[in-house]
Amino acid sequence: MKQSKQSSALALLVTAAAAALCPTGSRAQVSTRTWYGYGRGPQHQAQSRVGGQALASILWQKQIDLSVTSGSGELLIHYGSVMITHQNTVVTPIKTTSAGDFEVEGLAGATGATQWTVTSDWVPPPHDWYPVFGPVLAPNGRVYYPGAGGTVQYRDRADQPNTAPTGRIAFFGNAAYAADPTDFNNNVFINTPLTLDSAGDLYFGFEVTGTNPANLVSGLARIAPDGRGSYVSAVTLSGDTSMTKTQDNCTPAVSLDGRTVYVAVNNTTGTNAWGNGYICSCDSVTLAPIHHTYLLDPKSGDAGIVIDDSTASPLIGPDGDVYIGILENPFPENNDRGWLIHLDANLTLKGAPGAFGWDDTPSIVPSTMVPAYKGTSSYLLMCKYNNYVGIGTGNGDDKIAVLDPNATETDPVSGWTTMNEVMTDDQQLPSPAGGVHEWCINSAAIDPVTKAIFANCEDGHIYRWDMTTGTLTQTIGLTSGIGEAYTCTVIGPDGKVYALNDAILFACGTAP
Repeated sequence: MKQSKQSSALALLVTAAAAALCPTGSRAQVSTRTWYGYGRGPQHQAQSRVGGQALASILWQKQIDLSVTSGSGELLIHYGSVMITHQNTVVTPIKTTSAGDFEVEGLAGATGATQWTVTSDWVPPPHDWYPVFGPVLAPNGRVYYPGAGGTVQYRDRADQPNTAPTGRIAFFGNAAYAADPTDFNNNVFINTPLTLDSAGDLYFGFEVTGTNPANLVSGLARIAPDGRGSYVSAVTLSGDTSMTKTQDNCTPAVSLDGRTVYVAVNNTTGTNAWGNGYICSCDSVTLAPIHHTYLLDPKSGDAGIVIDDSTASPLIGPDGDVYIGILENPFPENNDRGWLIHLDANLTLKGAPGAFGWDDTPSIVPSTMVPAYKGTSSYLLMCKYNNYVGIGTGNGDDKIAVLDPNATETDPVSGWTTMNEVMTDDQQLPSPAGGVHEWCINSAAIDPVTKAIFANCEDGHIYRWDMTTGTLTQTIGLTSGIGEAYTCTVIGPDGKVYALNDAILFACGTAP
């Protein structure tokens, strides 16, 4: 949705819990997951390994916000991605009150029936738009979800109905948390979704707003498979004492070899969501900083806006390249579309930016999915490509696009050299405001099996974008449509396609 308003050392390696409390698994373990979390896996490439079913009907639906709070007719809250096990248990966050109390539920993928429920005591950090409550699914079926005071809660055996072991891990030490939970709860907040790598290491950003017994400062945390916790401050990651925290909603990403973690940091405070910042990398085990790059507007050369209202997160390409979205500065020189910044694994700028990026994590499209593509890139990027009506020169020609990260064109909106458009589409319903409705995805599901992309739209429909014909070949009407913060689309192990629209989770496909 378009914008509606405008002690820093590497720290603290401590024992957080006994190894038995954190059996996250190892690289050799057989995964029980189909979709792990945001963007499917720790690189956020969002590629399914099964073909998506035909969009014939809504098979079931589930309200995932029991107390919807909208502003000016718009739903300014980011909802976490659903996760799905190989046995087809759909794990989803549920917001239960207007204050933001959350549960995590396991649903039967066949029917949507609730199999189990656990309650989180997570409290969001100070915010403008409501931030993401983002759990993650481990290879052995353990579900991790944010808790109070910077702690992580968990439930084992996602496929087991009714009861299963639960617990809590504090990256700064369970004993320290137990000794003074009130101070931690009042001053330490997990502010990003959780990421889990293939070795069982858990990563997340956290914000510290006041004094606490462990003398924590805002940064990036890690919980190892044996339960040990560590963190690195945002200042140390960036080398800049003006940086205050990890960017809200920025899900950490992990390199393909598992050795490097990427995350964005910024200098926002309180409810002021607008700031500047860096894309940073660190060692996945020690959290020792490796590289950082100040994020600049590629056209103006000014500091880009690293905004907390965004869910833009690092995408790791199959070649190790890194992509991250920012908002433009001066605003709105690019019609509130921002830019998609392209860097190599060492965070050196590489190639032209994408013409849209402010609240989007691209998805990886293998070149073989697009028969009409005749270029040389082994993979392409699927991006939202809105051109918001009434902002700058925006005319409401809101598109989705497949871009070539290694070829360029002159963007007709900004006049700047940007990634080449391989394919675009704007066949969605007309908007009363002019043009067509916005695409409301922050991570689209890619289906290499049937050569299709599944995308959700603010016109209340989910669409199947066929890469062979280049057209939207199937659609289902989910709701009457609403302006909302962007959401994920997901594909389950049986090919059901999942989309969030107007705070409802829809399972779509063919009838059994």
